[in-house]
Amino acid sequence: METGSPADAGTTGTEPAWTGLPPGLLRMRRLLLVVWLGLTALAVALLLGLLAGPVWAAFALLPLAALAWGWVLLGRNWRSWRYAERADDLLISRGVLWHEETVVPYGRMQLVEVTSGPVERHFGLASVQLHTAAAATDATIPGLEPAEAERLRDRLTELGEARSAGL
Repeated sequence: METGSPADAGTTGTEPAWTGLPPGLLRMRRLLLVVWLGLTALAVALLLGLLAGPVWAAFALLPLAALAWGWVLLGRNWRSWRYAERADDLLISRGVLWHEETVVPYGRMQLVEVTSGPVERHFGLASVQLHTAAAATDATIPGLEPAEAERLRDRLTELGEARSAGL
C-alpha cells in the first residue's frame, strides 16, 4: 500500500525538509515597490495639481492604494516560495493563486548558475538558476544569501555529475 502524496515520491515516506527564502528578498521587493509607486504618486500629484487643479491631484491616491495592495501581495508571494533537496531531485514550490511545484532531477541538470544584479548585490542576495535539457523545466530560486546560493550550486553540481554519470 502506497503512503504519502506524489510529491513525496523518492523520499522515505516523510515530508521533504522545505527551506523558505530569506527575508532580505521581501525587504528588497517592498523597498522597490515603495520607491516606484511613491515616486509615481508624487509625480501624479504634482502634474495634476499644477495642470488641472488640486481636486484632480487626488488621483495620486491611486498609486498609494496600489502600494498598500502590493505590500500585502508581496508578503504572500514571498511566503509561498520554498525549496527542498531530496535524494534524487530538487523541489521548488511557489505561487499563491496558481500554485506551481517544479521537480528537477539531479541527473537532468546541465548548468547551475548563481546570478546577482546590482540591486540584489546591494541587499546581499543572489539567485540560483537551474538549466536542464528541457527548457520548460528550467527553474530559479531567487533571493538567497550568496553563501547559501554558492553552497546550493556546488551541491547540485556535484549531485548532477554523480547522477548523470550513470546515464
